[in-house]
Amino acid sequence: MRPLDALCVALGAAVGAPLRHLVNHWGREHLGTTPPAGTLAVNVVGSFVLGLLVGSGTTGAPLAFLGVGFCGALTTFSTLALEVWDAATGGRRVEATAVVGLSLLLGVGAAWAGWALA
Repeated sequence: MRPLDALCVALGAAVGAPLRHLVNHWGREHLGTTPPAGTLAVNVVGSFVLGLLVGSGTTGAPLAFLGVGFCGALTTFSTLALEVWDAATGGRRVEATAVVGLSLLLGVGAAWAGWALA
């Protein structure tokens, strides 16, 4: 990895992480915590953007900035896992199952759609 690529990852993450925070906060404020719409939204959008990048053959610094940095920081598996765990242990097993199913279906579908459109 070139030093420029590492800098691009850091800069992309500096944009993606605060955006994820704002979307999750907005989702909790306006849509409630059930279902975790903010987490689902950032994961689907990030999957779509990454699919576009990979499908278009993006490499080097642009992929480091947008794909690894921005999309990596925008999307979140840890928050998804926590929200699923919270729903499952809180007696909301249907919600937990739906969140996992929707995340997989929409995330993979969005990545495929981005790749196909590129």
